[in-house]
Amino acid sequence: MAVFAIAPQFSTAQAPIASINVYSARHYPTDEALYADFTKSTGIKINRVDSDDAGILTRLSAEGSASPADVILLVDAARLWRAEVQGMFLPVNSKLLEEAIPENLRAKRSDNGGIPWFGLSTRARVIVYDKLKIQKSDVDAYEKLADPKLKGKLCIRSGSHPYNLSLFGAMTEHIGPQKTEVWLKGLVNNMARNPAGGDTDQIKGVASGECAAAVTNTYYLARLMRSTNAADKALIDKVGVVFPNQSSWGTHLNIAGGAVAKNSKNQTNALKFLEYLASTSAQNHFANGNNEWPATKGLIFDNPALKAMSGGRFKSEVLPVSAVGMNQIKVQQMLDRVGFK
Repeated sequence: MAVFAIAPQFSTAQAPIASINVYSARHYPTDEALYADFTKSTGIKINRVDSDDAGILTRLSAEGSASPADVILLVDAARLWRAEVQGMFLPVNSKLLEEAIPENLRAKRSDNGGIPWFGLSTRARVIVYDKLKIQKSDVDAYEKLADPKLKGKLCIRSGSHPYNLSLFGAMTEHIGPQKTEVWLKGLVNNMARNPAGGDTDQIKGVASGECAAAVTNTYYLARLMRSTNAADKALIDKVGVVFPNQSSWGTHLNIAGGAVAKNSKNQTNALKFLEYLASTSAQNHFANGNNEWPATKGLIFDNPALKAMSGGRFKSEVLPVSAVGMNQIKVQQMLDRVGFK
């Protein structure tokens, strides 16, 4: 795993340099400015280890109490819940974070009174569709993806991918496990092909005519919308987007979040970093730099793609993301039973 250090913006001659070790599943080049801004404003150097969620959890487990990690950044509710259950986080008390981050986007308070993790940005799981083949009303709710009228027309990535486990976990909360399993079987019956590729591949599948509807996280769509590449622009012209369930519980949100590592040797500075990520400047960076929806309450941002796809606002579900994460084992068992690969 690569380790990247951001150089401090002050002289090292007078005192040791304060630093924190960040294990991050956020592999976005635009985040470099985010880390540099924190170092510039606080003098705290960031040593970063990059991997995916699974790699980070494996590494933390192997390192145990000897782990040098101070901050853990993961990009999925199910992974955050798993790490919490495995005791990898140090519950913290922060008035700033509790006031900034809505209750449904953070972990439940632990027995010692602290909160194990906080959502720091969100991604809506939306439906894109072929505007020439189907109507928006055919896919304006997640439930409709299982309608037989879409047989042979659905593209979706692996059911076991964390983004889908999160969506399916939310559906379990909304309609119950029995109806969710029937719904999942309907998705399998409607697939245009076996699950394959990432979210961008699903969007391309709709644009190419391989399928008529697909599921994607909004930041993948926003990247294509903001691209100056002619092929990307042509692709976007062919697809429509719908934020599902606006007349019921709202569109599903997944999160990227952070926590102080259980064995952090720099707990004070680690908490400073999490609080910084909830600041207006950092939240604007998530929105404008990486096309994510801010997690903090009432933030006004200026991302033309996010505004264009949503009309400026949309109704999102308010399920506790911790409850969604807890459903992942149950959901995986359903996927196995219905043959969702």
